Amino acid sequence: MKGLYSALGIVYMITTSFYLSNGKVDTKKENINTTKTEISTAVKTVKNNTEVTSSEELYNSIGFENDHKLNYDAFSKGLLGFENLKKAGMLDADAHLLTICDFSLSSNTKRLWVIDINEKKVLFNSLVAHGKNTGEEFAQNFSNTESSYQSSLGFYITDTTYEGDNGYSLKLLGMDKGFNDAAFKRAIVMHGADYVSEDFASMHKRIGRSWGCPALPRALTEPIINTIKGKSCLFIYYPDQNYLSSSEWLKS
Repeated sequence: MKGLYSALGIVYMITTSFYLSNGKVDTKKENINTTKTEISTAVKTVKNNTEVTSSEELYNSIGFENDHKLNYDAFSKGLLGFENLKKAGMLDADAHLLTICDFSLSSNTKRLWVIDINEKKVLFNSLVAHGKNTGEEFAQNFSNTESSYQSSLGFYITDTTYEGDNGYSLKLLGMDKGFNDAAFKRAIVMHGADYVSEDFASMHKRIGRSWGCPALPRALTEPIINTIKGKSCLFIYYPDQNYLSSSEWLKS
């Protein structure tokens, strides 16, 4: 907020600089052009500071558990993409659920969060598996290629449910061209799996891995899928600079 007042102060000083100390207006063309540029820059600074503050305030108001707090970078990027998808009409204007998988974390930690943006609360915090060729305990490699058995980064829109080989499952539509837009063709879906459990992790030093799907613990599969099905936003995050600088949904 202090930054906001400072930027407004700059705008005030710049606008009053049109007048000389003797009360006459300085009408030199180059001075006016310079002043317009400086005002525009100051206004943009105010806008950017307000947006950052809004994102941080929302993050700080959400009741994350201290030992399972979502990384702010993952949250802020997920929120940005969520808002851009709404603006593009890919999500309904009243959409309020944001699911984030932070694949920079160990697979042995609860690295999936389902967040109600309106209520500012975490609905679910769960284990989630990555693809078998994405890595062992930690995810490292990602792909959009069929039969790669790797997870795909980016934003997804949740679709309809069905009963498949893995039981109750949720279809996912990849929204990032070149990164996850082959998800439907690859049958990348959200489903439950016995290998996504703390017992499995204790025995094998990591939870099991899927063929590229974000697999969930059996007990949480149905409640999570029933909560987020039908056109909500899922974001699979990893600090991959190629993806972060390329995704159209992460453009401010």
